[in-house]
Amino acid sequence: MRTRDLGIVIGEHPTGPNNAITDVAGVRVGHTTLDDAGPPHVHTGVTVVVPHDDIWTQPVFAGAHRLNGSGEMTGLQWIQESGELTSAIGITNTHSAGVVRDALVAAQVSARGEGVYWSLPVVGETYDGLLSDINGFHVRPDHVEAALGAATDGPVAEGNVGGGTGMICHGFKGGIGTASRVTDTAAGRYTVGALVQANHGRRERLRINGIPVGERIGAAVVPEPQLPTHYEPGSGSIIVLVATDAPLLPHQCTRLAQRAALAVARVGGSGEQYSGDLMLAFSTGNRGIPSYSWDENTAVPDPEVPVRMVAPQLMTRLFDLTIEATEEAIVNAMVAADTMTGRNGLTVHALDHDLLCQALATETRESR
Repeated sequence: MRTRDLGIVIGEHPTGPNNAITDVAGVRVGHTTLDDAGPPHVHTGVTVVVPHDDIWTQPVFAGAHRLNGSGEMTGLQWIQESGELTSAIGITNTHSAGVVRDALVAAQVSARGEGVYWSLPVVGETYDGLLSDINGFHVRPDHVEAALGAATDGPVAEGNVGGGTGMICHGFKGGIGTASRVTDTAAGRYTVGALVQANHGRRERLRINGIPVGERIGAAVVPEPQLPTHYEPGSGSIIVLVATDAPLLPHQCTRLAQRAALAVARVGGSGEQYSGDLMLAFSTGNRGIPSYSWDENTAVPDPEVPVRMVAPQLMTRLFDLTIEATEEAIVNAMVAADTMTGRNGLTVHALDHDLLCQALATETRESR
């Protein structure tokens, strides 16, 4: 079940055929889900996003943004320095970011073989320790390999899957969500897709299409999870990945990543003190950027590389597509998720579809 299956439409621009990040040609997504009631409770996993099949040897331009920094995304220093994304992207739980990063290095070595090159893969994390045995280090390299092997360009599973298995969003069950938008220009059609791992936000701030859903489905209607003492509400983090086939330069990718943060705010996120709200945007519209690699058979690169860029006058439209796709991806993560009971008997309820539709219908009646 997805947001649009409930008759809820976010924004005004059309979606791609899958309404997913995979609508950007070449982008693939794979999950490995670890879901075991235990003991111990294991509700975690890994999600990978592959920008295109030759990402190890053909970087793409990228940019990043930090709304709040209580989190980690590896590889950002090189992206900020060079504007290049050189790897597949992994998303997992906080204490598994290292093993996922190492497994992506191994995947590059396997794909490229021996040579003089380095690997700085991008891995983002959010904290699933309220529902899962995060200190058990259950995500292993073979789980990353399986996610890479399962990566496909079709519809994307959402909710309690992959890295999002044990996540909580605005006091409801969260997880993985995705959406896309398209626009036609004189140069052809551009697609923008977003994928989120949503583990952030407070119930009372939740807004969908500007409607105070969190207030209308408060704790008296659907119980909120009983958080441990001293655990600040809204802690947890969100990772947003934005992909587009529009030919963007690195600074334009950074601008798209910034606008993804506006979508987090539109749904009610405020970058709480202990939330790691990190956004990465990449463009597949410029290919042929030379990779870092030398051996005796490597020719000296050409001194110039031809690139394209979207005209500044079109950036506002791409901003709109990014905001709409990210906003819907967050809501999709909640709509697709299932109620889960995890560590110490903690239960996190899914966002009830009937109650959601009633909250939105009430707003429609009151506005007349």
